Amino acid sequence: MHSQRKLEHIRVNLEENVQFPRLTTGLERYAFVHQALPELDLDQVDLTTTFLGHRLRLPLLISSMTGGTERAGLINAHLAEAAQAAGIAMGLGSQRAGLEHPETAATFAIARERAPDAVIFGNLGAVQFNYGYGLDQARRAIDMVKADGLILHLNPLQEAIQYGGNTDWRGLLDKIGDVARRLDAPVIVKEVGWGLSGNLASALLERGVAALDVAGAGGTSWSEVERHLTPDERLRRIARRFADWGIPTSESLRMVRSVSPDVPLVASGGIRSGVDGAKAIALGADLFGLASPFLKAAAVSAEAAIETANEIAHELRIAMFLVGAGSLASLKNTPHLRRLSPEEAIIMSRAAE
Repeated sequence: MHSQRKLEHIRVNLEENVQFPRLTTGLERYAFVHQALPELDLDQVDLTTTFLGHRLRLPLLISSMTGGTERAGLINAHLAEAAQAAGIAMGLGSQRAGLEHPETAATFAIARERAPDAVIFGNLGAVQFNYGYGLDQARRAIDMVKADGLILHLNPLQEAIQYGGNTDWRGLLDKIGDVARRLDAPVIVKEVGWGLSGNLASALLERGVAALDVAGAGGTSWSEVERHLTPDERLRRIARRFADWGIPTSESLRMVRSVSPDVPLVASGGIRSGVDGAKAIALGADLFGLASPFLKAAAVSAEAAIETANEIAHELRIAMFLVGAGSLASLKNTPHLRRLSPEEAIIMSRAAE
């Protein structure tokens, strides 16, 4: 049953329109001020960074997606080859399947086999701490893939819409804190596409979480994914009414950064290009994450996934060049990002249609 859901998640994401119908990331409301004389050599623009003590050639995370089935294992292999080749980080999909069905663990472990030098993050749903999971399962998830850290994902709307979802979310904040303090690896908390608020970010950091991934609204809507999957007509109607729920990625990023100027921070949720990533870094992110473009590429081949990473890197490098930012530190502190007026934003949105 669990493996079939994983296959269906892949199918729906590849074949159906599961984007937010109206809500956007908000990144389109920002624009860089073009610098016609950048005083830089494009080839010397430095994309390298350090995240949780690990050196990356590019501030990019392949966001958590899948595992638990043969097809998912092949996709993970392709994604891992891209992470290894590009020198970027990779998050795995929820490892619950690998823990509860050991015969599927190889579909996760293959990531480390194909990417021995890449930064790889394991993944569990935080709500599982209310359904029998604890420190032992967190350690086993890390060991399964020789991970450099563990992502705990938050998805209350998905679970509320999901047929038979896990909806007891009481007391999880302290349980996350207990794991974060006792696990011998950094814990990253992320949403799955509806954004983190500033007050939750503060509470998580107070409990020892090492990094955050805002995973804001504006990209893939998992309530839309579940709408395509549920056999319950009533749940399908309810899911549609939450299709535009959430905190846009740009706003979530600003909220979290405002409460902690120093937390290692990932911006994901609807980011589709190196230009989007450049805006996210200029707004305060340390890394930016993409899922959908990598899923579509990895479903084809490792080479397609590698080309996706290379294209994003090229776009990011050009964007930095055109604002005179020779390093990511310079981009993060650039004075050349401005928020568009409402009138300008309308014109830009119409032009994009």
